[in-house]
Amino acid sequence: MREIEASQITSAVKQLFIKASYHLPEDVKNALLKAIQNETTNAAKQVLEILLKNAQIAAQNDFPLCQDTGMAFVFVELGQDVHICGGLLEDAVNAGVEQAYDEGFLRKSVVEDPLRRKNTGNNLPAVIFTEIVAGDKIKLTVMPKGFGAENQSRLKMMIPATTPDEIVDFIANEVIASGSKGCPPAVIGVGIGGSFDTVAHMAKKALLLPIDGHNEDPFYADMEKKILEKINNSGIGPMGVGGRTTVLSVRILAAPTHIAGLPLAYNYCCHSTRHADIEL
Repeated sequence: MREIEASQITSAVKQLFIKASYHLPEDVKNALLKAIQNETTNAAKQVLEILLKNAQIAAQNDFPLCQDTGMAFVFVELGQDVHICGGLLEDAVNAGVEQAYDEGFLRKSVVEDPLRRKNTGNNLPAVIFTEIVAGDKIKLTVMPKGFGAENQSRLKMMIPATTPDEIVDFIANEVIASGSKGCPPAVIGVGIGGSFDTVAHMAKKALLLPIDGHNEDPFYADMEKKILEKINNSGIGPMGVGGRTTVLSVRILAAPTHIAGLPLAYNYCCHSTRHADIEL
């Protein structure tokens, strides 16, 4: 049994959220550079160049990439041979989030009640997803998720007879209907299967996959390609100015489900798709 101090988790979470808020992931940078080469209009190219310039300024000056520094999502892969000492996992994660949003000068956007709307003042609580895995390590992945994009996400309980083409059409048409509301070019994470509650989690987890990759199953890889092409053929373009780059990537995760169901969800993320991870 390996022991890890709760204070180590707090420190790691703090640093990860500051890093994710200030630094655009390399795969996103590369996707934006590729998109500039593929664009045919000056307006679209200019928007993409501004996004890259914004990322450069943020990294050089320790500024947030976006004023919406998001709700704090934390994915924990907890080795079953780990014992956390000196406190609870949830408390350690939340302490790290609070410190990051204070010391990193990140906007605190969480309200304590969905209807009364009073700000918590510390961006807590974090949303924590915990998975027990083999081994004696902890992997922490953080995602500050802005809600301009989050609001464009969708979940639908499809019938089992729904065809792959109908799924492609549903996702593409809904993303297209969002127009520029989610600050495209977007990354779309898709969950298929599972249950009502787990399919949305899969969709968000799909956003953590490399955006320049594709599903290992050719069946789902083909669906990713079709969704991507259909959305990009809409002409919405970066920030809605027109062009060929409305979406940078579509990634699908699938899971077993009930014979009577076909849950489907997609999580919309703006181009910044902020995340960072570490293994302790």
